[in-house]
Amino acid sequence: MCSGRVDLEFMLRAFLNGQDGVFIGGCRLGECNYITHGNYDALSNVHLCRKIMDYIGLNPERLRIEFMSGAEGNLLAEVTNDFTRKVKALGPLGRGEGIDKKELRFKLEAVRKLVPYMKLVERERLRVPSKSEEAYAAFFESDEVNALFHELFLNKLAISQIMLLLREKPLSTVEISEKLGLNPSEVSRHMNRSSRHGLVRYDVTSKCYALA
Repeated sequence: MCSGRVDLEFMLRAFLNGQDGVFIGGCRLGECNYITHGNYDALSNVHLCRKIMDYIGLNPERLRIEFMSGAEGNLLAEVTNDFTRKVKALGPLGRGEGIDKKELRFKLEAVRKLVPYMKLVERERLRVPSKSEEAYAAFFESDEVNALFHELFLNKLAISQIMLLLREKPLSTVEISEKLGLNPSEVSRHMNRSSRHGLVRYDVTSKCYALA
């Protein structure tokens, strides 16, 4: 199977299912068997996922991609053994980062719901101009991409988390801000936008927001 078919959703789902680390192996860059250069798509997804992991408090080193040919069995054994040692050193998922299991699941579920949006952003605004491993690393680590990611991702993540909270029960602005560690004015801004989009409604009697 082409590594380009390893979707961002698959990576996040693996962590959501409790895997301590995710390793992806692909054919060498520039040697795609399907002339689609799907391994570059996989590389892009890994960079994107590692950024997401960093934002929610997970160590990005839990996700790794390596490129090699089918004849390099010794190299595969070497890199997988190295990755296994590093993941064991990091400890169990979440616990090694000091994140409560329930909180981590909540964050990963909120992120997973953003996958269609993030894939659209990647396709339209995060395309690397040249194809090389170094170019992809430099692009995704650039100040410009970091600023864009911060601007686009954090707002969407906050709204996704709020929607998950409201699925359980109606909440006030103060309650939402306390649960997510957000400023009440930020929550109000997100709620006003979500209300205009028909996602939430405000109950005047209880002074709480609920799903529309």
